[in-house]
This record gives sequence, C-alpha cells and structure tokens, in this order.
Amino acid sequence: MKLHEYQSKRIFAQYGVPIPRGEVATTPAEARDIAVRLGTRVVVKAQVLVGGRGKAGGVVLANTPDEAEQAADRILKTPLKGLPVRKVLVDEAVDIQNEVYLGLTLDRARRRVVMMASSAGGVDIEDVARETPEKIMRAEIDPFLGLRDYQARTLAFGIGLQRGLVCSFTSIAQALYQAYISSDASLAEINPLVVTEDDELLAVDGKMLIDDNALFRHPDLAELRDPEDETPEEREARLHGLSYVKLDGEIGCLVNGAGLAMATMDLTKLYGSSPANFLDIGGGAQADKVTAALRIILSDPHVKAVLVNIFGGITRCDEVARGILEAINSLGGISVPMVVRLVGTNEEQGRQILADAHVITAGSLPEAAQKAVAAAHGEVLA
Repeated sequence: MKLHEYQSKRIFAQYGVPIPRGEVATTPAEARDIAVRLGTRVVVKAQVLVGGRGKAGGVVLANTPDEAEQAADRILKTPLKGLPVRKVLVDEAVDIQNEVYLGLTLDRARRRVVMMASSAGGVDIEDVARETPEKIMRAEIDPFLGLRDYQARTLAFGIGLQRGLVCSFTSIAQALYQAYISSDASLAEINPLVVTEDDELLAVDGKMLIDDNALFRHPDLAELRDPEDETPEEREARLHGLSYVKLDGEIGCLVNGAGLAMATMDLTKLYGSSPANFLDIGGGAQADKVTAALRIILSDPHVKAVLVNIFGGITRCDEVARGILEAINSLGGISVPMVVRLVGTNEEQGRQILADAHVITAGSLPEAAQKAVAAAHGEVLA
C-alpha cells in the first residue's frame, strides 16, 4: 500500500525525523490560509501517488499567500500524469545547501533490510543506481541487531557529508529505520534529505510502501489507503481477498495459486495470445470468490475468453466444479467462452459436472490454453 508524501512524513516525524512545518489543503482558499499561518515562503505540492511530480508541474514555490492560492488552484484543477489531484501539501520553503538520498528497502536476495544513502539526492534514485551505482552506499542490517550507529556513520562519511552533520544524520537514520520496522514497510525513503543554509538536516520529501500482508496489524495505517490509487476492479479484488493485476491481453485468467497463475499466463502467450489479467483466488475455489473473480474479469471489455485453471489440492474438484457453476448462475451466465482445467482429487467427476453443464473442459494446462486461445480467436469448440 502506497502512502502519500504528507502521510509518510508524519509517520517519520513520529519517530524523530525532522520535517518542515506544513499542512494539507483541499481548496485554494485553505492553501492560502496555511501559507498565512506559516508566515514564510511555501512549497505547494500535489498529493498524488506518482513519481516525477516536480517535472510534471506538481510542485510550485510560492512567495506569498496569494501565490500559494493561485498555485493550489492550478494544481487542483490539472490532472497529474492522468491522475486527479484532490489534495495539496503546503510546506514551508527552506534554503537548500545540499541534497542527499536516504532510504530503506528489503533485499530479498540477501534476506536483509538494506539502508541506502547517496550524495545524488533529489533525483530519480533508480537512474543513479543504473548509471552511476558507485554513488550509492549500502549497509545490510542484521535483523537481530538492527541498524548500528557505526553503519549510519559509515554511510554519512561515504556520501561526503560534512563532519558536523554526522551525528544528526545518524539519529535520522535510526529514526527512519524504526519507522520502517514498526510500520512493516517494504520501502521508506527520504528524497531529498536536505542540508539547509543553517547547516541542519531536514526531510523535505518522503515515501513509504506498507506491506499489505501486515495491514491486519496496523488498522491505523490501513485507514490511510487512498481509494483513488485503485481501480474499481482492484478495489473489489482486495475486498474479496483476491490478488488481481490488470493487463492488456484478451484471455481472462482465473487461477488458484500465484505460481500456477504465472504459468497459465505464459502458456496463453505460447499459443498465440496474451493474458488480460493476473488473478489469484488463493486456496480452493469457493463460489463467492469465483463469482467475484468472474465479475472482475468480465468487466474488462477486451476479454474474449476466460481460462479457469484450478488445482484441487485438499479441495475436491467436484466441489470446485459446483462452485464454478454456482458462480456462473449467480452472474446470469457469461458472455464469452470459458475453458476450465481441473486437476486434483475427484477431477474426473468435476470435469463431468462441467461438461454436463456445457462448459468447455480440458485435461491439461497446455490443452486448456490452446482451447482458450482458439475460442478467443473465434473458433467454435465442442
């Protein structure tokens, strides 16, 4: 789950990361009032979950409250990279002497949280990693020991931070690490962490990604989810416990198991088509989940055939077949061909139940994929 800049910085501040004074506005008049209260130059920032806001005109410096109002009016009326802007963050502007990057993420290959720092702050860190990786310093964090002060100091010296700022950098690094761990985040970054003209460190931007699988432990963070960040299909999938990603193909895929879903998608490409989605309904195939999954798939006008690939496992395939038929009936039928492949306990009985209901079945995944692609291309299948 992505958090907005203002949400991320507020969490950082709870753990001791210094951030500029600022408030969120939803109207130009509110932005003006905030600028008046701050009593200084301000930066008006679009709060949308997309990168490159500055380059797209979503970050504007305002010298007066009137300018802040005008900037907010312009930003709130103009979609940013196709997304509507409903809020702006009005932060006090600071005089910047230098910019650095500081972030935490999970290195799955090394099975460690890694803290990264770079002297190239304020730019796309992905570009820095690709073009000048030597500018990024890394510290692997032992999960039993946590971030050690010497690691933070090593990062500070490695990016050329002046000696007088090393102590405060270490404190900020520790605070960011605590925010990351306590929030079950998968990413926490400050870009840029600036050195002000007063020789102080300040986090003027922030970003956090929270692990969806840990949100049950953080109901307060779950409430921060921005519904505008999800399509209606993604929202319905999340509410039904489905893993769904829309793609641009024509074969709607309904599968139980992420690995099986990936294999199913690959085979649609192998036989001359492409998947319209990734959709994992999880273990089993309960009728309510199948119904929700089919509704999501069929809402895509580009879907020309549906491929259902279910591995029964503990769940019996005859029960799965009845669940599929119940789902189809609850939707009043479906408008595109459906091919179902069942494997597992009682698979023959399950296929027979579907065949009796005139649903196309297949005995193997390659056969199912071939039939689905053929149906999508207009071939009539028995």
